[in-house]
Amino acid sequence: MPPWDGDIAKARALQTALAKQTRLVDDHPPLKLIAGVDVGFEEGGAVTRAAAVLLDAHTKEPLAEVVARQPTRMPYIPGLLSFRELPALLSALDQLQQVPDLIFVDGHGIAHPRRLGIAAHLGVVTGLPTIGVAKSILVGTHAALGPARGERVPLMHHGEMIGWVLRSKDRVRPLVVSPGHRVSMEAAPELVLAYGGKYRLPEPTRLADRLASRRGRNKAAH
Repeated sequence: MPPWDGDIAKARALQTALAKQTRLVDDHPPLKLIAGVDVGFEEGGAVTRAAAVLLDAHTKEPLAEVVARQPTRMPYIPGLLSFRELPALLSALDQLQQVPDLIFVDGHGIAHPRRLGIAAHLGVVTGLPTIGVAKSILVGTHAALGPARGERVPLMHHGEMIGWVLRSKDRVRPLVVSPGHRVSMEAAPELVLAYGGKYRLPEPTRLADRLASRRGRNKAAH
């Protein structure tokens, strides 16, 4: 990615252009390897810390985990977070010895004002299938949601469906699930549920979130 030049209008225009390249169709290979990724910050935001965890798609067992640290290249600007996080995230993915068939991203896919959250941005840049799994809504409204696991309602913005509000466990706060790239709107929540477990977050992003925030030990070399 080019260095941040401070031009917010240009970055927003680039988001709009990249968003047109997202493909919301199921175009991923049979799932053998899946990954979870997340980004945190150290030293008061001066260092970006990106985590990637590779799992066996059948057993959900972790196979590898890596952390990439880079100097943070730009300040926090609402709506442009993917530009801030992506360089370190790409570095983390490059450290994995195998390429995942699908990446679960702790963040939004197309559920973004310009339809390019971090999961969509990552998918377009790498060409890999991605799903956004966020803990809160960035933009959009939705109807009331039932209390049981698996219940979901569309997330709408300006008359367009941009994702789902999904109950991943009984009576826990819902997740915001949206396709990023090469995954359909219909398949995204099913995949999140398929890789869920006893926690609110699906296993790939739960492990990546823990690693990015340093709540878990990193067993791999950095």
